[in-house]
Amino acid sequence: MRMSKIDEMVKRLCPDGVDFYPLNEVFDLKNGYTPSKKKPEYWVDGTVNWFRMDDIRVNGRVLSDSIQKVSEGAIKGGRLFDANSLIVATSATIGEHALVTVPFMCNQRFTCLTRKPAFRDLLDMKFVLYYADVLDKFCLDNTNKGGFASVAMGAFKSFPFPVPPLEIQREVVRVLDSFAELEAELEAELEARKAQYAYYRDKLLAFDNIEMQRERDLQWLTIGEVFKLKAGKHISSELISAMQSEVCPYPCFGGNGLRGYVSMANESGEHVLIGRQGALCGNVCFAQGQFYATEHAVVVSCGESALPRFAFHLLTAANLNQYKSQGAQPGLAVTNLNDVVVPIPPLRIQRQVVNILDRFDALTTSLTDGLPAEIEARRQQYEYYRDKLLSFPRKMA
Repeated sequence: MRMSKIDEMVKRLCPDGVDFYPLNEVFDLKNGYTPSKKKPEYWVDGTVNWFRMDDIRVNGRVLSDSIQKVSEGAIKGGRLFDANSLIVATSATIGEHALVTVPFMCNQRFTCLTRKPAFRDLLDMKFVLYYADVLDKFCLDNTNKGGFASVAMGAFKSFPFPVPPLEIQREVVRVLDSFAELEAELEAELEARKAQYAYYRDKLLAFDNIEMQRERDLQWLTIGEVFKLKAGKHISSELISAMQSEVCPYPCFGGNGLRGYVSMANESGEHVLIGRQGALCGNVCFAQGQFYATEHAVVVSCGESALPRFAFHLLTAANLNQYKSQGAQPGLAVTNLNDVVVPIPPLRIQRQVVNILDRFDALTTSLTDGLPAEIEARRQQYEYYRDKLLSFPRKMA
């Protein structure tokens, strides 16, 4: 239905096809810059928006306020980039882009695209933002070879940009906005469920209610008394494949979870894995079957007094990152982990806790029937319709 409406509009409003123009005919292209670090006055009590990649990572692709600001004295020539301009990363994280709705500055990783006067009334900037996904792919396919990745600017300036009638642009925006809104609703629901899971997990694992205080078999023991901990083994990154295959069938876990797949396994069964190096050390994941654990993961084995899934929830709630060593390369020593005290209830209680928390965990992490699976399905649907909607018949010269 959506596609047929826009197809009808294209046939009615531009039966001979849509006009395409080289990018530099439609937009003024200007490079961003970083004010001199040698002038501290540029970086104190700033009021001018100065956008970096961090702004896109944190605040998305429509930006109105920067994380870091600079002073007015830092503005080259006293002129800011115009509001309602597009910024596109043409080096480093190539292709990332955002619509900036306020006057601004940006760093040198970005090229700023501002509509030329002749096109200001012909282009909806929200349409430009969506079409920048096509430009994104083009940038990734047209980079200069060398030590520092950057877009081939000659090709960038010649990129063919469509200018369909505004009525069509706005219908495309309406349709794609509806997909974006649905995905945002699902993302918000996922965050709410994660918070709910964390709340009930912490409550259930505190064991501070009256019933549990009366439970004579509840014990507070060290991790080393309940579990067996050992570090995994080194494996060359060259032996880790990004894809699972007959040659590399076994999951490989490192300090931050799944790294890829390998041809051999060094563990089997149900185990909790704890990341032991880096800023995120202490993160917890669960592995079962045959798998490989690298030296950056601590493998936790359960004895008769603890269920593996209970151990997963228990150690997740323990916030093990707080026990990391300080320094340039934070880490978790197995000896320190062994001394952490945790509550161990009877197996009957553990099963009750697991039954509740596993349902929350599946809802927030499952890639087959949880919210992440639904979000991924919606994202694929969005990308399908986006590609269809942004494929316009080109007017012949």
